[in-house]
Amino acid sequence: MTQQQIQQCIDACLESMNACNVCYISSLKEYDLAMLRDCIRLNRECAEICNFAAQAMTRGSDFIAEICELCVKACEACAAECGKHQHNHCQACAEACRKCAEACRMMAAVVA
Repeated sequence: MTQQQIQQCIDACLESMNACNVCYISSLKEYDLAMLRDCIRLNRECAEICNFAAQAMTRGSDFIAEICELCVKACEACAAECGKHQHNHCQACAEACRKCAEACRMMAAVVA
């Protein structure tokens, strides 16, 4: 695993975290909050897990594989939920989460 590959995964995690935060804030401003309840909940959780994964990789944690596997699960769940909604912020979040899940999947496989 090269430093460039690690940095690409960190960047994907941070992009996903930012997209989740934007989606979270934007969803709170939507008219039908009940419809977006699961989306909002997953946005918060996924953003925190993506941030944690980025920090772990930055520190060179011994638990990168496990943390990245958790990030894959969170991102896949968030992407699936956001993908159900037509809002631009939801679609952007889903795309960022899918990219992060793929980067973390590769990272977990390499460092395991």
